[in-house]
Amino acid sequence: MAGGLRYATEIGAETIQVFVSNPRGWTPSAGDARQDAALRDHVASTGLPVFVHATYLINLGSPDAATRRRSAASLAHALRRGREIGAQGVVVHTGSAVRASWEQGMSRVRECLLPLLDSLGDDGPDLLLEPTAGQEMLCITVGDLEPYLEAVDWHPRAGVCLDTCHVFAAGHDLAARGGVARLLAALAPIVERGPGHDGSRLRLIHANDSKDGCGSHRDRHENIGAGRIGTAPFAALLRHPATRGVPFIVETPGSHAADVATLKALRQTRRPAPAPATRMR
Repeated sequence: MAGGLRYATEIGAETIQVFVSNPRGWTPSAGDARQDAALRDHVASTGLPVFVHATYLINLGSPDAATRRRSAASLAHALRRGREIGAQGVVVHTGSAVRASWEQGMSRVRECLLPLLDSLGDDGPDLLLEPTAGQEMLCITVGDLEPYLEAVDWHPRAGVCLDTCHVFAAGHDLAARGGVARLLAALAPIVERGPGHDGSRLRLIHANDSKDGCGSHRDRHENIGAGRIGTAPFAALLRHPATRGVPFIVETPGSHAADVATLKALRQTRRPAPAPATRMR
């Protein structure tokens, strides 16, 4: 994220997400030991939650062996760098089987992910799986998370990152009345299964409005309230018991300051108290 900690302070951020290498390339970055130490010290003194987003090119379900090797190496690098900067989690997209079957794709995911999950030390970040919006992907809807986690034996270090634009584009209508409650109700039995953070695998939410309609399968982010989701669903997400303590990250166009301010204001919103009942005589 451009500007680092100074930028985070300027926009009033309470959590940050960073890339530890080019998000659209395979070449790993060695990092800077002094910057790593400065970030770790800042995290230790402030409690700022830090997350890493792995490169977008990663696809552990690919039928191409070279792509899988590169993907596994890139993800291992992101996890190592995440440990070095004190990150709580590393977000990775759940991938695609490309021209193969779903079963073949998930078999490859299992083969690649289980060794990485088993290698995580106690001081390292968890791996956060992020469902994607496009068609022919391995994990699109909330329900797809169950067989995905089953494929990695419900590993205790496998968490979930939920992207509001992705789930909306996948067909979960957050903008409909009760849409957020229905989404979280469908998610609950999945993220509450097995060990996790505070009893839940839901560790991070990417708060992005959507340029396109529900079910479009198009991943085009919009600023909070300027897209097809609108502000009310974000208020419902922020106030829901299932998201208590879960950090929200904005990945929206342009400066993030306005979106951070909007989410903070929505977080403070309270539902009006019900009117007192009138006694019938």
